[in-house]
Amino acid sequence: MTTLTAGAQRVRTVVTVQRSWLLLGVLVLWVLLWAVLRGQDTLALARADLTDFQTWLNDLDDRLRGTWLLDVTGVISDALDGLLTFLRELVSTPAFPRPVPEIGWLGVLSIATWVAYAIAGWKHALLTAASFAAFGLLGYWEESMDLLVVTFTAVAVCLLIGIPLAVWMGRSQRVTSAITPVLDLTQTMPAFVYLLPLTLLFGIGPPAAVVVTVIYALAPVIRIGAHGIRSVSPTVLEAAASMGTNRWQVLRKVQLPMARRTIIVGVNQTVMAALSMATIAALIAAPGLGEEVVVALGSLAVGTAFVAGLAIVVMAVMLDRVTTAASERSEQLARQTTVHPRRRVVLLAGTGALALVGVYLSRYYTYFAEFPDNPDLGTPLGNAVDDASIYIQDNWFNVTKGIADAVSNGLINPLEALIADSPWYLTSAALLMISAVLGGLRSAITTAVCLGVILATGLWQDSMVTLATTLVAIVLVMVLALIFGLIIARNSRADSVIRPILDAAQVMPPFVYLVPALGLFLATRFTAIVAAVIFAAPVAIKLVADGIKNVSPTTVEAAESAGSSRWQVISKVQLPMARTGIGLAANQGLLYVFSMVVIGGLVGAGGLGYLVVSGFSQAQLFGKGLAAGIAIVALAIMLDRMTQHANIRAGQR
Repeated sequence: MTTLTAGAQRVRTVVTVQRSWLLLGVLVLWVLLWAVLRGQDTLALARADLTDFQTWLNDLDDRLRGTWLLDVTGVISDALDGLLTFLRELVSTPAFPRPVPEIGWLGVLSIATWVAYAIAGWKHALLTAASFAAFGLLGYWEESMDLLVVTFTAVAVCLLIGIPLAVWMGRSQRVTSAITPVLDLTQTMPAFVYLLPLTLLFGIGPPAAVVVTVIYALAPVIRIGAHGIRSVSPTVLEAAASMGTNRWQVLRKVQLPMARRTIIVGVNQTVMAALSMATIAALIAAPGLGEEVVVALGSLAVGTAFVAGLAIVVMAVMLDRVTTAASERSEQLARQTTVHPRRRVVLLAGTGALALVGVYLSRYYTYFAEFPDNPDLGTPLGNAVDDASIYIQDNWFNVTKGIADAVSNGLINPLEALIADSPWYLTSAALLMISAVLGGLRSAITTAVCLGVILATGLWQDSMVTLATTLVAIVLVMVLALIFGLIIARNSRADSVIRPILDAAQVMPPFVYLVPALGLFLATRFTAIVAAVIFAAPVAIKLVADGIKNVSPTTVEAAESAGSSRWQVISKVQLPMARTGIGLAANQGLLYVFSMVVIGGLVGAGGLGYLVVSGFSQAQLFGKGLAAGIAIVALAIMLDRMTQHANIRAGQR
């Protein structure tokens, strides 16, 4: 048995070495041919020029007018607009003839605190009260309420659609097989991509923001909810069936109660995804804090962007902590291990009465309806951030510019020159061969299809620029992931310190990461890369750390007892045996990076992200922006499938 295992290991090693040499050969040949053919047939397209396909997309709006499709979307849009107007007049904007909302700030704060207490406990009720107070103290009460209205409207729609689908998927393998590819597509596509095509159907404004948020945030509650339904023990289901219960009774009395905690985890992920997308939807006139960040980024007002971004972070942390605690508390209440039911009812009634008092005061007293102007924490904080940004630019300019130049000259420029300045057929052939070496035939076929789609959009060179930027960012992400992943995996103290920071960083919407990067490096493509690295590093670090932790302690101890040094244990045991976890980190990190690099079009990044932003701001470039969105989808699918297949092959070795 030992001989067979050793032989298999030698075969795997030989295969790995052969593929490594093949990959190196492809890269060397690519560089040699690039040196000869550089600048030829790059399919560059001037910013103002449009291909026939892009012109056709530009005219889609005219073609759709008067069709039944717009009639249907118009009804949906009107219904959502009426609902959003009602909710905004309820909590954020003046409800005519009242000069203030129906429920003022004290009433909203009281209700939110009571709800948090009811579902998550008193600690999270205090967190909620402090968070709502922070929105007003930072000077963004109305904008914060608008963002919450859009987010929770989208979440409500997601739950109405998602919970039944989750149950259906959990109880039917056919439905799972049919719906899973659609969910894969929606989760692979960067958030930016949803915006432009939906404006054709729903226009620009809050209704379109809700629709795009629903599409983006729907997948988690379906996937996780279905997993919870499927995870109920078959033994329990058989016992329930043997007692004569029908399918509906099994679902209502067994599967849903036992999957409650998992379903609430799915709700948590949907809430966070909805908040993230509702923020980005400011590009299509969604009201709220995202609008403040977009305007501030456009005018390079770092202080204003920071304060609005801080309010978004506070909201994200609050929603994450409350919904996470709700999933844990639901299980405790089901087992009645915390509070006696009668005592709980009394406490809820008493605190509910206090919340109603807050609502009453906010309806009839102006001071409790409009958040007070003083104390004002936002203005001095924004001014301090502006001063700090100016100080950094004046005194650390050589340092920040040196870092940006080093990465640009050492990584970005050479890689971009190779990928974007090679003839399109050379780059295509090289990418196909790399895909085949890494992921096999299926990966190469997917790559060929995606490259064909990119060619059809007429945005080949812009796509290759985005690809180069993405690859540079993922290299930096994986360097950080390997370093910090090893530290976390091998040191429990470091784990207890670093992991909470990573958890907090994953909560924040992507817009927020642009602000510190902009403050340090101004509006450049390097700024987009820095933001992408900060955004993607937490998930990659955690996956690498978990992969290394899963390596058998017995194997590590055997290597150490054989006299291996710490570095030998890491390089020859832990990293090779954690290959699958590292590959998963690369795959997920790549998708995070890609999403953020595209959003980087707001702060000076070129490529496809810039074209999408231009499509929002210039009507004549709408078709080009839409074509850029299609190219983004093709790139994302190509990179996702390539890394997935490569990871599968690595796990088989």
